[in-house]
Amino acid sequence: MGRRATGSRDQDERTARIAELNAAIAAMGTPQRPSGAPGVRRTGPVRPDSGPDAERDPPGDPLAVARSICLRLLTGAARSRSDLAEALRRRGIPDDAAATVLDRLTEVGLVDDVSYAAAFVASKHRGRGLGRIALRAELRRKGIAADLADQAMSPIDTAAERGRAAALVMRRLDSAMFAGLPAARRRLLGLLARRGYPASVATSVVDEALRGYCEPAPDDGLGDSPDECWTGDQR
Repeated sequence: MGRRATGSRDQDERTARIAELNAAIAAMGTPQRPSGAPGVRRTGPVRPDSGPDAERDPPGDPLAVARSICLRLLTGAARSRSDLAEALRRRGIPDDAAATVLDRLTEVGLVDDVSYAAAFVASKHRGRGLGRIALRAELRRKGIAADLADQAMSPIDTAAERGRAAALVMRRLDSAMFAGLPAARRRLLGLLARRGYPASVATSVVDEALRGYCEPAPDDGLGDSPDECWTGDQR
């Protein structure tokens, strides 16, 4: 039942996205060549059927091919302008044709790096637990300008980043402690480093979690004493 409901929801979202794209296509009209240009100069053959996402592209005008490729990619998910430009290069679309189509898609709101970056950061921070270092690197890889990346990450302050790091550690703490305290500390620090958290945040969060794990509840008479479990910086 759960899988069926999820599949239905995904299909509804895809249908809505296709309707949005169709409306944008109507607003775009036919892409116009740059003023004064007799035609789009090809730098190589247009490859209509290369790559895992490729379907049969319309033959002929590179502008039409570029628009078809971009709209097909955008149907599946939002993309950064750099992502789309790279996809067009891989298909052999001339740079001037690619720029014309991407400019028009930006004008009608289908390509919006500001919104894309904000949604990407919110999703990856909440879903995968990425810290600011990793998020910045991912945005740079996707061709997002540094100032837009800074803007997208502004909601993640030090307190928010620390809270997300603590949640990640608590999920792994029990299993990590089976290897003993020193190994658990190394593993948890490695986890946060891989997720892009600064060393200062990772060390503070991990050490605090280990102290809390080792200290018994007040007056319960159970568990190890803090001195037996925790002796400070155990590397």
